[in-house]
Amino acid sequence: MSFPNENTLGSAITSGRSGRQSVTSQTSRARRQETQHRASLGTSFIGIGAAIVVAVRAIYGFSWFVSLWSTYPNPVWALTAWILLIATLVTAFITARVIGDHLPDWMYFIFVGLLAIVVMLDLVAVWELHDIGRHATASLTAAMSLLLVITLRGPIDILVTAGVFGAAIGGAMVVNTPLTPDTVPPQITSLGFAVLPVVIGVSVVRGFRRMVQVELDRVLVQSTVSAPRFAVGMLASEELARLDLAAEELLDSVATGRNPLPLRPKTASVAASLATELRLHLIEGRRETWLYHAISESEMLGRSVTLVDRGSLAGLLDANQRDGLLAAIWLLLSDNVKTNTNRTVNVQVGPITAAVAPGVGHKLSVPIVVTTAGVTRNRVDPSTWDAIRRVGRYSDSTQNASLRVDIECFVDNPADM
Repeated sequence: MSFPNENTLGSAITSGRSGRQSVTSQTSRARRQETQHRASLGTSFIGIGAAIVVAVRAIYGFSWFVSLWSTYPNPVWALTAWILLIATLVTAFITARVIGDHLPDWMYFIFVGLLAIVVMLDLVAVWELHDIGRHATASLTAAMSLLLVITLRGPIDILVTAGVFGAAIGGAMVVNTPLTPDTVPPQITSLGFAVLPVVIGVSVVRGFRRMVQVELDRVLVQSTVSAPRFAVGMLASEELARLDLAAEELLDSVATGRNPLPLRPKTASVAASLATELRLHLIEGRRETWLYHAISESEMLGRSVTLVDRGSLAGLLDANQRDGLLAAIWLLLSDNVKTNTNRTVNVQVGPITAAVAPGVGHKLSVPIVVTTAGVTRNRVDPSTWDAIRRVGRYSDSTQNASLRVDIECFVDNPADM
């Protein structure tokens, strides 16, 4: 649900979730590029840890293979599997360190294909022993080796591949090994060592990426606290730079005579478009407050928070009050990241009233109403109340099984500034 806002200039605006739809395509593209970059930030350290785990597992598996050498009917197949596996792991590790934060499809398919060959060779080597769980070595390490690329591919790719390997090895166990109380536990244990580390690794990487994205999102949004009362957003700087460059090039071409006056119709149309876009940015800068940009430019807040600020009064809050209000909104929505719950917050600012509290002087009272959906009072973090207290005096109540907080915020009168 969206709410039309009207600022002090009489212009109708919409903030919150619906306001994000009015962001230009250039800004949306910049946000997508930023999100793609943030998705891989810091995961290289996890990749190194995963490589160490795979190396330890390979050493253990190779030691087990050496100890079982005399039991193999034809150890050449198993030895070939290990040689191919070690070469694949070394190449994959070097490639992962060089290639960056994404593994192309063709490289991933080659990597998986080589691992599949290793699994096949190892199963052939132990097939006549009729106890894959106790004698398979290279195949189990190969399935676990998907940990090397958990930071370079999407979780679906890794989980599907791990599932295929697990199904292949598990199916071979069922077909080849007589299932008895003595043989079933080794089969289950071996299959778990092959597949479960990959599943756990994918879960860890997803959680880490989510945490990094949320923290970076909050840090970027936090910069709006020190912004002027009316200003363009952070993501508009790229668009403004483009318009500025285009305007400079057009004026330079006129000054040097490359585009003689009067301008040709096509050039005049370009100049008119530039003037219109610059004028729109100037108008937006006079009606969009720091809180509007904090919500509309945040991946987390933008989809869960609706802002109603008809008088653009949020710009009157000082830095401490802004920080407290923004922190309170973040804390109210913090469980969204952990549990994917459908929490929403509605923030209504104004209308402004004269201050009546003693000792307040010429300050104005700006009422702020924070209404939540999916948030009960007993689930609110205690630090949320500390953040709200920095905004002003407040009272809370329960409305339709959700929380409602009424804040009385005192701000400096802009007429006295």
